[in-house]
Amino acid sequence: MTVQFTALLRRLRREAGLTQEHLAERTGLAVRTIGRLESGASANPQLDTVRLLADGLGLEPDVRATFLTVAGGQEPVEPEEPDGPAGPVEVVERRPESALERLLADAADDLAHAVHARLKKEEELRRIHDPFPLPVRWQPAPDGVMDQWANIRRVPHGEAAPLDLAGRLPEIVEIYRRIPSGRLVVLGRAGSGKSVLAARFVLDLLRTRGRCDAVPVALGIASWNPTTTTFRDWLVGQLLRDHPGLAARGPNRSNLATALVDADRILPVLDGFDELAVGQHRRALDALNTTDLPLLLTSRPGEYRDVASVDALTAAAAIRLTDLVVADLVDYLPRTTRRGAGGTVWDPVLAQLRDHPERPASTNLRTVLTTPLMVGLARAVYSDATGPDPAELLDTTRFGSQHEIEDHLLSRFIPTVYLDQRSRWDAGRARAWLGYLARHLDRLGTHDLAWWRLGVTMRRRTRMTVVGLVCGLAVGLSTGAMTWLVEALNGGSGLAALLTTGGYWLGFGLATGLAHGVGITLGSGAFEPSRVQLRASGGSRHLRARFGPRALIGLGGGVGLGLVLGLVGAAGIPPMGLPGAGFLGGLAAGTALGTLAGLGWGLLAGLETTVDLTSAVGPADTLRTNRLVVVVEFLGLGLVLGLAHLLMTTLTLGYLFPTGLVLDLVLGPVIGLAIGIGMTAWGQWLIFARIWLPLTGRLPWSVAAFLDDACRRGVLRQVGAVYQFRHARLQAHLANTA
Repeated sequence: MTVQFTALLRRLRREAGLTQEHLAERTGLAVRTIGRLESGASANPQLDTVRLLADGLGLEPDVRATFLTVAGGQEPVEPEEPDGPAGPVEVVERRPESALERLLADAADDLAHAVHARLKKEEELRRIHDPFPLPVRWQPAPDGVMDQWANIRRVPHGEAAPLDLAGRLPEIVEIYRRIPSGRLVVLGRAGSGKSVLAARFVLDLLRTRGRCDAVPVALGIASWNPTTTTFRDWLVGQLLRDHPGLAARGPNRSNLATALVDADRILPVLDGFDELAVGQHRRALDALNTTDLPLLLTSRPGEYRDVASVDALTAAAAIRLTDLVVADLVDYLPRTTRRGAGGTVWDPVLAQLRDHPERPASTNLRTVLTTPLMVGLARAVYSDATGPDPAELLDTTRFGSQHEIEDHLLSRFIPTVYLDQRSRWDAGRARAWLGYLARHLDRLGTHDLAWWRLGVTMRRRTRMTVVGLVCGLAVGLSTGAMTWLVEALNGGSGLAALLTTGGYWLGFGLATGLAHGVGITLGSGAFEPSRVQLRASGGSRHLRARFGPRALIGLGGGVGLGLVLGLVGAAGIPPMGLPGAGFLGGLAAGTALGTLAGLGWGLLAGLETTVDLTSAVGPADTLRTNRLVVVVEFLGLGLVLGLAHLLMTTLTLGYLFPTGLVLDLVLGPVIGLAIGIGMTAWGQWLIFARIWLPLTGRLPWSVAAFLDDACRRGVLRQVGAVYQFRHARLQAHLANTA
């Protein structure tokens, strides 16, 4: 919490004529909480707490926006001083916010807070400011890749002069605001700093954002398929993936993500236009031209030029990033390593580049070190005082071309960052695992590494077999072990019971595998993680929306189960411990079990509530949330199944069988959890990422810890709810060489 916030809270409370006790009564907060906030003794307040304070203080919209901005650790926007003498002040009566405007403004503020927190963390992990950012500069792009200046400046034809768009990284927001259309294309070759510029643009724009302004959101556009999905639908889907809290109910029965997009409260910052699938660039540009949304788009020059030469992005100005020069390297690289008595390890190399630029070795290395990506790799490999000497990069016998130097830097990056002796990951094995992940993404045609999609590149039959085997073994062995224990305690043949019952329930694995195959077909290859969390209250809306559908699913599944049990009963085999059931008895038993399971699952929706938008949302957060939802809901579902089966056997036999009581209460939840594992995103992660892929050597046993560690080492980065490799060049290199 900033000192500015504590002082602002005290001042606003006193201006409102309120004591801490009166403000506590208005907000429902404790007096002690308000006192700690005003003294600075409390940690950063949650956004909900800040909003309650703003409501209790009765702040006007502009003051409220400043209050929320300062609470988020940002500097408030100071009003610009007018030029010349002040004229008469026009008093404008402010129209109060409507309920809809308030809802969207609050959602936009929450989203802005979450985006700002994520990008600041990502900058720290990528060491952008250590010791200072590499210079990123640009010049206006050629007119051949831009629309007419009249369209860009929104003026009549013939009255538009070109804008001065040259600048450097700290000026990106200032340059963008010179463009009346609000549309800017950033062109640069691989590794030139386009993603860094996009992130800095979002952070700087958020720092000066007003309450009614659109929220800039950085998104990787490579996952968009313009042939099958409209741009707005894709944009909504990306927002829901990275910020599940936007799935909350908005106006007109839509979700908040859709409402924000429809109200033009989102400013898309689209990174990686060049990474769209082959043949999709023209379609994507045509789709973007059907909208007038302000946006920022990054691309390599070639891919964009090929389509812009026919028809550029409507009303969009364009800039092109320029190369780093030797002076930039001289200013940067020596400051990334220790200085000894004779200077730094970089001094002799930089002296060669500066003093003998005509030599082939200098030409090759200077050409390589013109992009922030390659400079960052060179720093990682050579700036450690105990590492290799960067002078080897000038060895033309070893590196005869710039491409050989680039391949060397890419290949040395992973061994270097995993050189830490305290690391739990061996560099060679880490490279092999990262290579598998890179090939996995290549097969999917994406840069987004989603935890719920690990394993989806396996053949369908293999996936069904693995799911059926894992679930069947879990249920069969659990059932057999329990039956053996009960029979052994009663003096019966425990081994026979183990074999008979265990083998009988292994058929459950076949059913689960087939159901998983149906889910793959209907879900396009992967089960999506749920966007809810469990709470003791607040889930009434989810209960109303989901009780009916879940009950119908249970009824449908129960009828299918009843048909199977009916056929088994007609053959004279007691289905599920129901002697003499026959076809009708088995049908009734299965239908009843399914219906009760659906009712129980439907009632559990009362514990579901939308994920809090202000909480941190990353891969680990979504994984933990989905694990809790699956475990609690499907354990409860299994308990309902167990109790229903116990009731049916008791009615059939005419008495309560104690052994059946134990089996149903213990094994029912096991069966329910096995169903959840086979049919949910977390279950797919558990089976493939935590069991099968580590068992076959393609991933480590602690996958989540490995991915998180790779982020800290700068190999991966977090982008909302997914991971990405630090750069597409690194992903391609690992996919081809690991």
